[in-house]
Order: sequence, then C-alpha cells, then structure tokens
Amino acid sequence: MAAVQKLQRCAVSQTGKHTASVIFLHGSGDTGQGLRAWVRDVLTQDLAFSHIRVVYPTAPARPYTPMHGTLSHVWFDRYKISNNCPEHLESIEAMCDSLGAVIQDEVRAGVPKNRMIIGGFSMGGAMALHLACRYHRDVAGVFALSSFLNKGSVVYQAVENAAGSPLPELFQCHGTSDELVFHSWGEETATLLRKAGMNATFHSFPGLHHQLCQQEMELLRSWILKKLPDDAVPR
Repeated sequence: MAAVQKLQRCAVSQTGKHTASVIFLHGSGDTGQGLRAWVRDVLTQDLAFSHIRVVYPTAPARPYTPMHGTLSHVWFDRYKISNNCPEHLESIEAMCDSLGAVIQDEVRAGVPKNRMIIGGFSMGGAMALHLACRYHRDVAGVFALSSFLNKGSVVYQAVENAAGSPLPELFQCHGTSDELVFHSWGEETATLLRKAGMNATFHSFPGLHHQLCQQEMELLRSWILKKLPDDAVPR
C-alpha cells in the first residue's frame, strides 16, 4: 500500500471553543487557499463560526487526463468529464486515505466525527461523497456544490449496502446555467442517492453558472449550523 500523502491545508479557526469541524474541498485546478479566498469574496467575509473550524485542504498536483496529462491540483483523475463513464477508482481510493488523515487530525484535536461535516465544490463535492458515504458514514453531513457522481458510481452501491445503518445527510446545490457540470447531472445524483436510501436535499439556483453565489453560501451556512449547533449556546 502506498504511503498516505500529507496534504497542505489552510483553516479558518473558530472564535471560541473548538467543538466541531467542516472540511471544505476545492474544485479541480484550485487550492485550499484559493477556495477560501473565493468564499470570502462571495460572502464578503470568511465562512467562520464561534465553535466550528473550517479546514481547506489542497489536492496534490497530478497528471489530469481531461487536460492531456498536464499537472493539476485535482482530487482524483477522470477518464473524461462525463457522468457516463467509469470512475478512476485507483486515484479516488488513494485520496480517500489522504483525506482520512485530515479527518483524524480533527479527531485528535478533540472533535468526534459526528461533529464534522465534509463537503466541496465541483470535483470536491464528488470527493466528499466518496469519503463520507463509503468510509466515514458517521459524520454529521456532506455537501456537494455544482457536483455530480458518475452513473455507475460505487457510492450508490455503498449507500444501498448501508440500509438500516446511519448515513450522513446530503445538502446539494447546483446552478441551472452550469455548462461545465450540467444541472441535470447534479439533480440525477441527488435523486439516485435518495433512492438508495440517503436523506438528500437539492437546491436549484436559476441562472447560476459553475460558480458560488451568496444566497447558496448563506443557505449552506444555515444548514451547517443546524447540523453542528453550538452546544455552549442555550436553546
């Protein structure tokens, strides 16, 4: 087995006691720092909480087949950008191991997995689904923004096989004008995961292209707080 690769990361620290964590994965060709800056531009401030640390890992540079083997910061390789082709499972499995180490770092910091959410944008969302639905089903939730799974994804089978066992809740968003990762691919992903037994919500944003928007990020923030409430705040 190959050694687990240690990933670079940046983080937005909580302002109070650290009792929960969000691991937010960037899209292909981006970095953790790049995604943090983009989120900050969209929200006009960091995605920050009193009790939740937000961690932005960076995928290592690897040859990326859709770019004719050019090095790119991608979570896994693809044979092509399509929902109708096999998954590149070798690269996905290796990255699940590396991201599992990021999760374990949060556990060592005192955060149990049921107080964690894993999510991402575009390829980062697909990676988060593999990680949460196949290997870390005890996390509080998973989110996927402008993301999709291939039609024959092993994630669907993993969710079906987990019938009767706890599964993370899925929060998914997609723009209707996304021409890179089509809205229909994202919607089909949510439908198939729901059919397999997952609690999944899908939000459409009319006119949104392959990008983040403020309304989407505010909705995500509210969902995160619902799943990971601050136990220090009386309710």
